[in-house]
Amino acid sequence: MFPNVFEYYRANSVAEAIALLTKYGDDARPISGGQSLVPLMKLRLVNPGVIVDLNPIPGLDYVRRTDGVIELGGLVRHAEAESAALLKQHLPVVVDAVELTGDMQVRNRGTVGGVIAEADPGGDWGAALLAVNGKVECEGPNGKRVIDGPDFYLDFLTTALGPGEIVTGVQLPVPAARSGGAYLKLERRSGDFAVVGAAVQLTVGADGTCQEIGIGLSGVGTIPIKATEAERALKGTKLTDADVAEAARLVDGAIEPLTDVRASAEYRRAMAGVYFKRALKAAQARVK
Repeated sequence: MFPNVFEYYRANSVAEAIALLTKYGDDARPISGGQSLVPLMKLRLVNPGVIVDLNPIPGLDYVRRTDGVIELGGLVRHAEAESAALLKQHLPVVVDAVELTGDMQVRNRGTVGGVIAEADPGGDWGAALLAVNGKVECEGPNGKRVIDGPDFYLDFLTTALGPGEIVTGVQLPVPAARSGGAYLKLERRSGDFAVVGAAVQLTVGADGTCQEIGIGLSGVGTIPIKATEAERALKGTKLTDADVAEAARLVDGAIEPLTDVRASAEYRRAMAGVYFKRALKAAQARVK
């Protein structure tokens, strides 16, 4: 099928993009990689009358470290994030998530800002963002703001972005020494959305005590889920089998899996604890 007729505008600045999105309101959609929007338009499940292309905007394709934070611009392609030395060195959990996002074609075109704004609960970036306590940079008619990861995701495919507002980047804190992280995903086939995904980022002391830990989950609710109760339970422990078993119980209490074409709610629930434990083990193995 082919999309309905639409008007196309190339925004040459963030301000111009915001002005166009504000002018045309609900009839307008921004596009960067187009890996989700274009297929929906071709199926006529989404029919915007106006497309605002963000790709010409300069200065949103950065990967940099500033004051203990790794910053990624909204127009950074997944493939660029996948090969970024800063992420490989400090946040391999994010690299894991990028490598499992779609296929090579999707990663070559899709952007960080696009996938964050899409907010698919079966996507990979959301779980990693929550595990590392990341923040989302936005800009709209009322100026700039930074939103904590858990506050950004509101409901199924729904975020805290306001009218005319776009994602301009993400902030990912650089972990302390003796840290490690990992993201693992159960999928029906390579590149598919997660049946279950689990991201764990932790810092341990010299004696093996868990000093900090973040846990993000995908595919087990209407939004990416941060397992805060499980995080609190593990902090200060030696991560014994009993400690991890209790955390897995709390993970089970944090999720609200649904049945769809990929898996039943019961299967997702059974696998959530399994993949949390595997991700935790992989994160521990990466501690350095």
